[in-house]
Amino acid sequence: MSQKVEKPVLSGQRIKTRKRDEKEKYDPNGFRDALVSGLERAGDLDAAYKYLDAAGSKLDYRRYGEVIFDVLIAGGLLLPGGSVSMDGETPKTNTCIFNASEDMESMRNFEQVFVKLMRRYKYLEKMFEEEMKKVLVYLKGFEPLQRIKLARMTALWIGNGCVPPSVLLVLVNEHLLKENLALEFVLEVFATVKAEKGVASLVTALKRGQLEGRLLEFLPLNRRSEDVLASAFASRGLAELLRLHRAQASQEARRELTQALQEQLADERPVRDLITDLRDMAQRLDIPDHEVVAITWQCVMSRGEWNKKEELLAEQAAKHLRHYTPLLAAFAQSAKAEIALLTKVQEYCYENMSFMRAFSKLVLMLYKSNVLSEEVILKWYRDPNSSKGKVMFLDQMKKFVEWLQSAEEESESGEEED
Repeated sequence: MSQKVEKPVLSGQRIKTRKRDEKEKYDPNGFRDALVSGLERAGDLDAAYKYLDAAGSKLDYRRYGEVIFDVLIAGGLLLPGGSVSMDGETPKTNTCIFNASEDMESMRNFEQVFVKLMRRYKYLEKMFEEEMKKVLVYLKGFEPLQRIKLARMTALWIGNGCVPPSVLLVLVNEHLLKENLALEFVLEVFATVKAEKGVASLVTALKRGQLEGRLLEFLPLNRRSEDVLASAFASRGLAELLRLHRAQASQEARRELTQALQEQLADERPVRDLITDLRDMAQRLDIPDHEVVAITWQCVMSRGEWNKKEELLAEQAAKHLRHYTPLLAAFAQSAKAEIALLTKVQEYCYENMSFMRAFSKLVLMLYKSNVLSEEVILKWYRDPNSSKGKVMFLDQMKKFVEWLQSAEEESESGEEED
């Protein structure tokens, strides 16, 4: 019977690896030294770009993209907190943004170095966005003039598409907010974009980065108010952004009110409670009655399940609305609010074709329920706010308006006889 013999094990055996399998050690200091030496020899920005363009074939840009941008922005390797590492043979170069003049001509010259470099080596674009998120977090570690230069360059980069406007949201960080650093930085960025590209480009950039509704977030928590924001933006000639911010805030408030009302209607809460809650919410969100009544109409009508037979639709809709007329009446207490409601009814009937012939019946029901007054109906008839279905709806209302006018004339003649 044969017995299996174990093979001998060699101790201290060396496993050979092929050259291509050996991973080169990560050496950012060595890469920086080579880059800094080349930039220092270049002398001016044109020569510096030519060096950077050619060096990409020898130096590993894919691996050390972050180091390239550190050097071009701060002159050397950035350490956590914003200081520059001074370890190594040639730790720092003067060919960097922080060492450049802060005038816009100098900034634009540096902008071209970045634009051409990323155009030449496309993979650097994504690295640059990540680099900016890091650099902006280090803002507190930079000197005041360095922050101004970085803000102006950031404005140029946002303007030319090198970085998205949303990168500024990394500034919403407690250590940058409490000393006003975040606010001062974005104000410099916005003012520079406006000066370089115009108001339209600035507004577009904010919308693209979804920043228009988040401007308050750049203020310190203990000073976060509309008044402080208005004062800060007005001081830099940025009133246009305030209008954009307020419009966005108003839109979000209306969206919040709409959602809350839809939920309460779905829960079939008593109309009396709906009025109280809606009033409180409208005051908190600073939404005027003429907007509340328009939102209420839209939410109430969205709850209906309408009959497909057009001849039955008007009576069905009127019956549905009667339950909610106290809710509509609560916020239709002014001529402006009544006109807003009547315009909303007009647009709803126009946009929902099956309601086209129901318009006058709905208006009559709202009149009889004391939601709409005869003065407002007559005013609307003379000059409708909306052109949607205008001819058809004026024709529908003609007999009713004539009846209102004759009643008004009889009332006036009766007063004269007295």
